[in-house]
Parts: sequence; C-alpha cells; structure tokens
Amino acid sequence: MHVNPNFEKLPGSYLFAEIARRVKTYAAAHPDANLIKLGIGDVTRPLAPAVVEAMQKAAAEMLSAETFRGYGPDYGYEFLIDAIREQDYASRGITLTQDEVFISDGAKTDTSAIQELFSQDAYIAVTDPVYPVYVDSNAIAGRLGDFVDGRWTNLTYLPCNAENGFVPSPPSEPVDVIYLCYPNNPTGTTLSVEQLKPFVEYARKHNALIIYDAAYKAFITSGTPHSIYEVEGAREVAIECCSFSKTAGFTGVRCAYTVIPHEVKGFSAAETPVELNALWKRRMGTKFNGVSYPVQRAAAAVYSTEGQRQCAETVAYYLRNAALIREGLAAAGYSVFGGVDAPYVWLKTPVDSWSFFDILLDKAHVVGTPGAGFGPSGEGYFRLTAFNTREKTEEALERIRRL
Repeated sequence: MHVNPNFEKLPGSYLFAEIARRVKTYAAAHPDANLIKLGIGDVTRPLAPAVVEAMQKAAAEMLSAETFRGYGPDYGYEFLIDAIREQDYASRGITLTQDEVFISDGAKTDTSAIQELFSQDAYIAVTDPVYPVYVDSNAIAGRLGDFVDGRWTNLTYLPCNAENGFVPSPPSEPVDVIYLCYPNNPTGTTLSVEQLKPFVEYARKHNALIIYDAAYKAFITSGTPHSIYEVEGAREVAIECCSFSKTAGFTGVRCAYTVIPHEVKGFSAAETPVELNALWKRRMGTKFNGVSYPVQRAAAAVYSTEGQRQCAETVAYYLRNAALIREGLAAAGYSVFGGVDAPYVWLKTPVDSWSFFDILLDKAHVVGTPGAGFGPSGEGYFRLTAFNTREKTEEALERIRRL
C-alpha cells in the first residue's frame, strides 16, 4: 500500500502543533517558567449558564426511553437550524430555507472538507496571510503543486499587509475557488460591504466559488458585515462557514454550521450546472452522523434571551483584552493592527517572526504565533490572542514592555 504522496509535500508539522511542541520542549527545560499563552485561539471563559442548563436538561432526557434520542436528522435538528435562520440571518434581511443550513462539529472540519466538492484541477486562491487549514487541506488533495521557497507553486496568493491596508485585491488571473475569512484570522482586520463587492463580482464573472469563514462574526462591533450574503449577488457564488467555538466558547463542546444556498452551482464534466447544496448533502450522508442532541440543544440556547446576553458578556470580555493588547503594544512602540472587531492583534516584529517567537518565549515567557506560519505575507508579523484571562493578559503585556 502506497501512502498519499501529497503529505510528503507539506512543510513540517501543522503550525499550532509545531508551536505546542516547542513550548513543551521549553517548559520541560525550564520548569520554573510561568508561561502565559496568547498563541492558539482557545477560549478560557466558562460556558454561559443558559447553555449549560440546556445541555444538562437534554442529557437528562437521554435517561428516559420516552425522550431518548439516537441518530439525529442528517443535517441537524430543526430547532437549531431555525434559530440560526431567524437570528443570524433573517434579522439581517437574509432569507434561508431549512435545507440550506448544515450543522457540523466545527468550522475547521467544514472548511477543510469543503474541498472534496472541487474537481482535482480546481485552482485555488487564498488571502495571505491565511488560516493554514484552507491551504493544507487542498495541498493534501494534490491541487497546490509543490512547496518551494515558502510558497505553493499552484496557489494564488492575495497579499494582505500594512502597505495595502490589509485589503486584498481579487485575483488577477482565473481561479475556481477563493477563501476569505472575516473578521480575519490571523490579522484581526475586517472588510466592508464595498470591499467585499469586488470578490462577489469576480466570482460571478468567472464562475468561481467563495468560501467565506465567518467564525469570528460575533466580535464585530463597527458595523462591517456579519455575513457574505449582505453583499448583493453573494447567494449565487458563496458558501459560508460559522462556528459556536468563539461565539459561545464551544471549542471543547464542538458545534458549527455551514450555509450553502441552492443558487450556488458548479459544473459537471459535461458542463451541466450542479447544485453544491446537493453534493454537500451527499457528502454528509456518507461521512457524518451528526452532532449530538445535547450539544445541539446547548447551541440553540445561545439564541435564547439569556444565552445571548451571557455570550455577549463573554465576547465583550475578550474584546476588552484585545483593546488592552492593542493599546499596550502601541504604547510600547509596536505597529499594531486588528483587535477591534476580532479577538486577534497583529503586530509588526523587529526581527523575523520565528525569532520573535523565541525571544518572547525565552525572555518574557509569553507564547504567541509567528506570522510566517500563516503564509509568505505573514513574515515580519506576529499574532497575539485575547482569549486568556484579563490578569494574565495584563501580566503578559507588562513582560513584553520590559523586553
């Protein structure tokens, strides 16, 4: 049996696995170091009480034969789908049918699996820097060519940096798929409707598909769009992935959803239009048995009056941390970006990003994420997250100031 040769082309280990390895090695060699982790985007605040109560109630239902549930509906329970449709979309003037919303166990799961719908020769474009999963999943599928001098030979990079205000331009060449993530991971920046319009127009003109990752939309406070479907025409060309991980602290609970309007189509080998909605249904039926009933009840509780209030308080907590990091770094002389509509702060580094990682780890005992791990345009930048406690965030900033 021969293994998939595309794994051999991947550069080293997955970014966050490499960071974990380095931190573990350092901690073993320096057991007295009090490390503060502002690297991986994992949450620290507990689940909202309304969410826990709903999960407990649903778990108790599993004790009785009358209320026990086995396999759930293939694409999610209607009570959760309807809550999503009404509160995440109808409230913003966007109409979705029940079968256009698919419940899953994570946005990472969906954004990495969605490439299974593409033909082998589909050409991919990503913003740069970019969440590594979009790139790695297509590389494993064999679409990106070879990794040479820090770049994939068959991948279109759309640079986002201080020079262009972190506003990427649509591809200048024909591509089949464009990955967009807003609020952006890792830069923490956002795009307005006017800045998103050129991508929708490009996709409509070139029969391209947009994969829009809106996992951090709960952090938007400035009025920028929460959904790609707020852009006219996007229903015909965009798939949207969303998550409860950061919205409601579900990183350890696991629940998310993907929206695929019926209008979104690809083409068969015979150039016949094919609904991607139907293909995703077929794919889920083959590979997925759904998210558990207690977890879906917990997710639905996020949309209750108390759930919304409690989750909003947690989001506000992280945004205050982001402001603290942004303002503290700026006062220390760093050029900083993001951190207004997102839990990530992106800063320019005085040295290369992995060297800066080592300096912070060794001299300040603070863990962050080197920008080079997010793509070529990430070199010279560094990401810090707002997901730790207020106290540890303040301590981390004080240590960085003393460098």
